[in-house]
Amino acid sequence: MNVKTIKTRIFQPPKDDLFAFLKEALSQIKLKEKSVIVITSKIVSISEGRCFEINSIPEKDELIKKEADYYLSREASPGGHVMLTRKNNILIPTAGIDESNGKGYYILWPQNPYQSAKEIHDFLKKEFQLKEFGVIISDSHCVPLRWGVSGIGIAYFGFYPLRDYRQKKDIFGRELKMTQVNLIDGMAAAAVLTMGEGDEQTPVAIIEDIDFLQFKEFDPQKENPLIIDADEDIYAPLIKGVDWQRGL
Repeated sequence: MNVKTIKTRIFQPPKDDLFAFLKEALSQIKLKEKSVIVITSKIVSISEGRCFEINSIPEKDELIKKEADYYLSREASPGGHVMLTRKNNILIPTAGIDESNGKGYYILWPQNPYQSAKEIHDFLKKEFQLKEFGVIISDSHCVPLRWGVSGIGIAYFGFYPLRDYRQKKDIFGRELKMTQVNLIDGMAAAAVLTMGEGDEQTPVAIIEDIDFLQFKEFDPQKENPLIIDADEDIYAPLIKGVDWQRGL
């Protein structure tokens, strides 16, 4: 697997043209079939105008509550630095709202990330005459009990998100019963690592030479094999053991 980033112009909040931006950025290289284009959620959000001037929002916590599906009060977080939230079936601080590289704006997550991923896929397919390729919209998140952030995929389109090892055998012949590999977050983590978190100006990455992907166009909005219900999750005792409040 090969990951490379693309240096771009600054994508300007509170609104910019995503498709013109992608056409300019991706014209620098020759896109290959069976590659995956990873795009940070921030530039997708800016293209949708999902930006609020920081000075115009009297209380950030109220904005977080509106954006979150579920939230915990700030007092529940050590030091009160963030609000822990659940959004789109992802545990994420502050419902994904971010200020970094925001030019004085709070930048929210895309309104419907999966629909955005499909629209980006449709545009790139037509613009660059591609047949089999994938799109991931990425963001940074933190892992419990670890310092530092890594990448996560908040939406995808164009390929199957899991690599299924069930009923296959390990090197000693033991049959695997539960193992499935999360391809979305694995590739997002690799891409975000190379993109950086500061002033790199590399919000787009290309992943090539991936021999384990099944490229297919299906709609994750209708049936998403990546998602597991909280009741069935092995972390259910932690997820369900706190008093989540529903978003406003």
